[in-house]
Amino acid sequence: MASPANPTGTILTRDELAVLSGAIKARNGHLVVDEIYHGLTYGTDAASVLEVDDDAFVLNSFSKYFGMTGWRLGWLVAPPEAVGELEKLAQNLYISAPSMAQHAALACFTPQTLEILEQRRAEFGRRRDFLLPALRELGFGIAVEPEGAFYLYADISAFGGDAFAFCRHFLETEHVAFTPGLDFGRYQAGHHVRFAYTQNLDRLQEAVERIARGLRSWQG
Repeated sequence: MASPANPTGTILTRDELAVLSGAIKARNGHLVVDEIYHGLTYGTDAASVLEVDDDAFVLNSFSKYFGMTGWRLGWLVAPPEAVGELEKLAQNLYISAPSMAQHAALACFTPQTLEILEQRRAEFGRRRDFLLPALRELGFGIAVEPEGAFYLYADISAFGGDAFAFCRHFLETEHVAFTPGLDFGRYQAGHHVRFAYTQNLDRLQEAVERIARGLRSWQG
């Protein structure tokens, strides 16, 4: 599981995580939760699965909230009985994270850096608050307001056609890039696309104008 999720931005509550954990334990399974977007939430905090399940596996990274994409630095929290086997796996895959990246990551926890990161989170919130109603006004169906991450998952059924062809049309005619739903699973993927609000507000506004123009030439 992922919480906050990519591509919807939805968050599992503490109670939902507890129910999920109980259901998986009842089936002798293992719960793995991707918490890479923790910190990038809006108006709420994301609960960690470790609050309700000491046996869960948790994946996280410096790539998203801390903005260190490309440094390839992350961590895994695992139950003690799994650590030995995970160490064997790590030794055969990458041995250890680069020391330079580890030293750079220490700067993430200074008060000055945390202040910048919180300003960045607020900016993501402003971008979401602009793009969500703008796309809905154009006719995109967005069922949920993202609580975290920086994506909108939109239904294009109102426009007809296939999501892959839809994305290609806008890339080739309007030079606006978004992602077909097929990248995120199979359920209704053919008529969903994902938008990322990782650009500044001026560029997002220009993108909306181009999308509006591109819809007029789209022949689904």
